[in-house]
Amino acid sequence: MEIDLPDVLAEVTAQFQRYEMALVNNDVAVLDELFRNDSRTLRYGIGENLYGYEAIMAFRAARSPVGLMRRTDRTVITTYGRDTAVASTLFYRDAWAGAKVGRQMQTWIRFPEGWRIVAAHVSIIDEPQDQKT
Repeated sequence: MEIDLPDVLAEVTAQFQRYEMALVNNDVAVLDELFRNDSRTLRYGIGENLYGYEAIMAFRAARSPVGLMRRTDRTVITTYGRDTAVASTLFYRDAWAGAKVGRQMQTWIRFPEGWRIVAAHVSIIDEPQDQKT
């Protein structure tokens, strides 16, 4: 198993950055494109458990576009072979004033139509006082 092949890592990093740009700009069409259109695709959100592409699309369509700006930190993207990757990042919103930190993980798979997210998890916790935890 070859980990972090430079060309594959560059491809997934570009798609992750595309996702981030679409997220903060509420570009629902791009967000929908980047999730795999499959009933087995899932997204565990801050207040929702979404099973299947249709549920994820419905959530995106109904979500308010207000307050989506955020900054990411400690992003780690790891590729496994040529067709699998995991992207993890911390994120912060100004409204949280340093009290909270968001965490996001995505599993990306290369399909004939391109890289797609097949599983995602988003959560928010209190900002740890000890950054080693």
